[in-house]
Amino acid sequence: MSLRIVLADDHQMFRHALRALLAREPGLEVVAEASSGDEVLAITAAQPVDLVCMDIAMPGMDGIEATRRLLARHPEVRVIGLSAFADRQFVIDLLDAGARGYITKAEAGDELLRAIHTVREGRTYLCPDVAATVANALLDRDSLYAAAPRLTARERQVLQLIAEGLTSAQIGDRLHIAASTVEVHRRNLMRKLDLHNVAELTRYAITQGISPATLPGESGRA
Repeated sequence: MSLRIVLADDHQMFRHALRALLAREPGLEVVAEASSGDEVLAITAAQPVDLVCMDIAMPGMDGIEATRRLLARHPEVRVIGLSAFADRQFVIDLLDAGARGYITKAEAGDELLRAIHTVREGRTYLCPDVAATVANALLDRDSLYAAAPRLTARERQVLQLIAEGLTSAQIGDRLHIAASTVEVHRRNLMRKLDLHNVAELTRYAITQGISPATLPGESGRA
């Protein structure tokens, strides 16, 4: 089945350019366009949608609040943020709202296609400009997470896989541990980091630079 996509941006010409881009890609179908957060909520309430490309700055309800409300009602929908700016706070706020990707409009060509395919697979995608912003933020860790608690190797592994969108059962299969053990690690992470949901855990993983390249090996059992 084609991935059903909504394009949300208050600039009609930009939406049309994105529609033309996505129309050339097999397996993608733009089912609707929206110019405001309210329209996004109305569209997703009226028909099945798999993914929303969400502009941050729209009149009325902005993209961050629209993402938060959309995912509260339809948690299965994936959201990719679009913005003219690679602003650190925008990135953090949107990820906190539950988005799984973020790209700048200047890179909304092949980068958007990469983002869509990555997010479709349940992983998080940041375009190079945004990834650089996050990397710079890591140099100022004190302002993000002062005295960050020390995580065990297994907790870091579980956190990374949570951020990639895997379920407890999938994480258990990947790490060769029981799903119930994964749930214990998840609860311990939330308690230790004072976080309260998957969106906050994902944001923490990204801002702390926890990625497959930096994880310890997966040998051993919990």
